[in-house]
Amino acid sequence: MVGASHSEPQIQRHDFFVDGDTGVRLFVRELVIPTGVGSSAGGPILLLHGARVPGLASFDLPVPGGSFAADLAQLGFDVYVMDVRGFGRSTRPKEMDEPPGLHAPLVRSSLAAHDISAVVDAIRKRRGVARVALLGWATGGQWAGYYASLYPEKVSTLILLNSLYRGNSAQALMGRGTDSEDPAHPGHFNQASCGAYRLNDAASLLRPWDHSIPMQDKSEWRDPAVAKAYVDAALASDPTAQARNPPGFRSPCGAMEDSFYLATGRQLWDASLITAPTLILASERDFWSRAEDRENLAADLVHARRVQVIVIPGATHFVHLDRPDRGRALLLNSIKTFMAR
Repeated sequence: MVGASHSEPQIQRHDFFVDGDTGVRLFVRELVIPTGVGSSAGGPILLLHGARVPGLASFDLPVPGGSFAADLAQLGFDVYVMDVRGFGRSTRPKEMDEPPGLHAPLVRSSLAAHDISAVVDAIRKRRGVARVALLGWATGGQWAGYYASLYPEKVSTLILLNSLYRGNSAQALMGRGTDSEDPAHPGHFNQASCGAYRLNDAASLLRPWDHSIPMQDKSEWRDPAVAKAYVDAALASDPTAQARNPPGFRSPCGAMEDSFYLATGRQLWDASLITAPTLILASERDFWSRAEDRENLAADLVHARRVQVIVIPGATHFVHLDRPDRGRALLLNSIKTFMAR
């Protein structure tokens, strides 16, 4: 599918699928500026979504100000957005068609890394390059780092936005003493809290965003059209969503189990294996990552060619969807400046 950008007509979009592990097809969207109209000097960059909302709903909403992917394309990058298996238009494990309590959490980070590997190799072949930049938001950052530690020679730049890494400091959503901890086995993930997958409705998507915005009128911080498009696209990503009351889409719980262990001090991947220049971005009002995560990550990146940590003042976990003056413009400028060096 080739089409014009919603707000920038010179951007072309093309949707395709990549074969991953046996029986797994992975959805990918490409956003590029045609030759002669703009520049692709920035090279290819792959955007990785988080633990609940798939790629397009996270990065390419069909409303003005709703496409972080288009913003990056305007900066000269060939942008790719993917869905990890179990999310969006990619293949869902058959267990997701059964009640969630019947199976262990699905799609742990090792499988997400398989999917990233297949898509990175497809992009390398498509663009005729040896390396691809990775940008991961929240859990997408965990997955990006995991992959980059396994295949450092294939990563040109690593950018992690509001991601866990390792730490023992308080984490309100996933740490010790939360519903995510097994009460019978302290320090272990409570599979009963999530199951193989979980259901997400509109209220569950907007609640954490609303709580992050420090003012009564949320429209002063984010465009209501962007918030609506975010919810609509997330629900539309699952063909079974409208069969539920209220409508709800499925997302695998493996990311939640991995996040619990990262939040309680375990090491999921070794940043010392990464060689690519690495930009660690954090929102000041982020409810997911902690100062300890970025400090430990920066300390462990002993072989990365360059490391920079930037905290975006006042920004929320959803900074890439907020208004430009609420941190989004600074986020884009930070990425542009880091990758231009």
